[in-house]
Amino acid sequence: AEAVKKLDLKHVVITSVDRDDLEDGGSNHFYEVIDQTRKKNPNTSIEVLTPDFLRKGDAYKKVLEANPDVFNHNIETVPRLYLKVRPGSRYFSSLELLKNAKLVNKNVFTKSGLMVGLGENKEEIIQVMDDLKAADVDFLTIGQYLQPTKKHLKVEKYISKEKFEEYKVFGKSIGFKIVESGPLVRSSYRADEQARTIFSNNE
Repeated sequence: AEAVKKLDLKHVVITSVDRDDLEDGGSNHFYEVIDQTRKKNPNTSIEVLTPDFLRKGDAYKKVLEANPDVFNHNIETVPRLYLKVRPGSRYFSSLELLKNAKLVNKNVFTKSGLMVGLGENKEEIIQVMDDLKAADVDFLTIGQYLQPTKKHLKVEKYISKEKFEEYKVFGKSIGFKIVESGPLVRSSYRADEQARTIFSNNE
């Protein structure tokens, strides 16, 4: 919170690794960080990028009690590839988390992200986008998967800029407030600009 104040940041993204070792999945720590950041920086918009809180019950609600401006949880890939790409996670649990976040706190903007190039096809991506929109997700990011190390999954395909643009157009057409889609897009890509755009439109 002090660093945010010192740097005069307008938007911050608070995230963590999975904390399955903790009973609450780390939700109380999210709450405390949001709360302290808000108290010391009332004009800074706050986004959280959370784990899935799988098998942690209602622990995620503690994060939403702190009233972040944006609640982000990445769906990452299509259902068919989940066991390979996210072996410890479940597609429909992540989808349910995003859906419930909006139900618990109607004032929060929800956000999710996808990696492409892992072997999925266009129809599967379109279905995930439809699923996210049905869960009332507001913001969507789509970016190219890159292999961090030789131990990670290999890139199956490099997606064309034209295909990324096609996904963006489709996403906007079905009602996402913001869609960022491109080879270099990541979860927090232009997050500050997204926040300013949405909040200024709601004033």
